[in-house]
Amino acid sequence: MTGIEVGLFSVVAILVLIYAGMYVPIALGLVSFSAVWYLRDGLEAPIYLVTLAASNGLEDYIFGVIPLFVLMGLLVSHAEMGRDIYQVANQLLNRIRGGLGVATVVANAVFAAITGVSIASASVFTRVAVPEMMRFGYTPRFAVGVVAGSSVLGMLIPPSVMLIIYAIITEQSVAALFKAGIIPGLLLAFAYIVAIVVMATFFKKYVGGQVTRNSDSSIIEKLSSEQMFGKTAPLVVLILLVLGGIYGGVFTPTEAGAVGALGALIIAILKKKLDRTVLWDVLVETGHIVASILMLIVAATMYSRMLGISGLPNELGELISSANIGFYGILAVYVLLLIILGTILDTTSIILIMVPLFIPILAPYKIDLVWFGIITIVGAEIGLLTPPLGISCYVIKSTLGDDRITLYDIFAGAFPFAVIMFLVLILLIAFPQLSLVLV
Repeated sequence: MTGIEVGLFSVVAILVLIYAGMYVPIALGLVSFSAVWYLRDGLEAPIYLVTLAASNGLEDYIFGVIPLFVLMGLLVSHAEMGRDIYQVANQLLNRIRGGLGVATVVANAVFAAITGVSIASASVFTRVAVPEMMRFGYTPRFAVGVVAGSSVLGMLIPPSVMLIIYAIITEQSVAALFKAGIIPGLLLAFAYIVAIVVMATFFKKYVGGQVTRNSDSSIIEKLSSEQMFGKTAPLVVLILLVLGGIYGGVFTPTEAGAVGALGALIIAILKKKLDRTVLWDVLVETGHIVASILMLIVAATMYSRMLGISGLPNELGELISSANIGFYGILAVYVLLLIILGTILDTTSIILIMVPLFIPILAPYKIDLVWFGIITIVGAEIGLLTPPLGISCYVIKSTLGDDRITLYDIFAGAFPFAVIMFLVLILLIAFPQLSLVLV
């Protein structure tokens, strides 16, 4: 086989292995190793490839930001800050139609500005928001759909682990990507809020819910001004520490991650939500998450270098150029592939597979890689809400533990929010300045 044929076969082989249930990094690494072995007709080149990916690929100082932000997000989750901000948001917004749904979106947006991990948001608000929304008359499908839809804000609103990974892969500024994610993230949250109010106004049977509230709620209770301040102050301080430090030039992103993790640790201790056992569990979970991410990065580095050796990106670039579909045609193909892959892969895997493949193809158009990163994240995030994988939906199902709500209900409830994400994505493509105005 020629290098081009090997490259094409490798893409098919990876998808087949993943569909067969193989762990994504193993599939990427195994196919990349085998392809380079075949292309170079010996073991020396693929062994060197593994060494290069594992050493040079991870030795950059910026990689330290990943475990620090993951640790901060888990500490914030265990400190029940998501529950606190939900109480405050509900008290401020419960009088409008679909108020609990709007409060869930607002609370998730604020929570995303601390955790940066969609899985954490989905898990927290499944426990906090879904039971209360159902108790006040909202339909189960709408309740889980709101949580699923708003959980993806954690991937976009900074600090986002996905933005950090994209920055590392493309050698872009983490701070610039964080700034670029602010307006798109807020725009997506605003679009969700408008959609919820519209659904609550015109599709009352689908939404359900009551405007008045019972006084015996264990979570939704009347808060005094002092209580509201006490619940919001820690989050505000943490946001100012992390994002204010980065944007103000006080910290590098890695240093901001360390400061944020320390701040979250102190807050969790002061709130008496942390003991030795919980801290150990948090550290172990951080290790598991980070190890899986770094393993993905090593495997994707191998895959990217293998594609370069095969010559597939250049061939694809020439093929697409000869098709005369233009810049937006190429972008449409890219977005379509992001959404399709999102049905079977997690966002990290999609970024690590697709970005190295398409950046050379789009290079002649001199695209802004920061803007391209936002498009990539939003496009890949849609897959978090779509079957068969839909990671956020599976997290909600496993966290909820309610047999009355099926996985189909969760996917069906999330579908309107996936459509809204797609519409916002089109808007971000049409108006790049929405992403770049703060950069």
